[in-house]
Amino acid sequence: MLSFAAFLAGLAICLGLITSIGAQNSYVLRQGIRREHVGAIVIACIASEIVLQTAGVAGVGVLVTHVPWLDGVARWAGAIFLVGYAFVCARRAWRGGGSLVAAPDETAAGEGGVAVRQRTSRRTAVLTILALTWLNPHALIETTLVMGSIAATHGDARWSFLVGGLLASAIWFVGFGYGARFLAPIMRTERAWRILDGGIAVVMLVIAVALVAL
Repeated sequence: MLSFAAFLAGLAICLGLITSIGAQNSYVLRQGIRREHVGAIVIACIASEIVLQTAGVAGVGVLVTHVPWLDGVARWAGAIFLVGYAFVCARRAWRGGGSLVAAPDETAAGEGGVAVRQRTSRRTAVLTILALTWLNPHALIETTLVMGSIAATHGDARWSFLVGGLLASAIWFVGFGYGARFLAPIMRTERAWRILDGGIAVVMLVIAVALVAL
């Protein structure tokens, strides 16, 4: 049975983690603006999230089930990470200087020496986004260990947490990929990211307190 509280926790935490400025989001934005292979890239991102989040929730969850005292460790580890993450977001919101800029287009000389934008092949686009996802240790730690540890604190409701996390990933990548051409003018500005980072910092702190207060 779906636990609404665990579902919302998974949704909020995953959205908070996934919306950070990084190479993966920059590439999704770039391809979305160019309208190149957006569907394939979105599917690759969501499929990666399904594998990584499920591995984290299942692996850490089973471990905590067999070693009950790890529940407290998972709670405090998750809370400490969220507080640290909130601090980083708050600092970015205070100092500013952050923006999400799409990678530059590749150009080549066409007929008459006129610059022509080169179209990225579907295979290259998918391999690139997979590399940016699976070869990023920071992203792997967030998706597997952090999500898995926090999910474990919900006991049997961790699967509801997982559903929330996967839904958050799907919403983000579908909306960001296909809405890139509309979001780009907004998300390229420093003010937009300062507001977003500030909101994420507050949400992460609230969830961190809830983890250790329950």
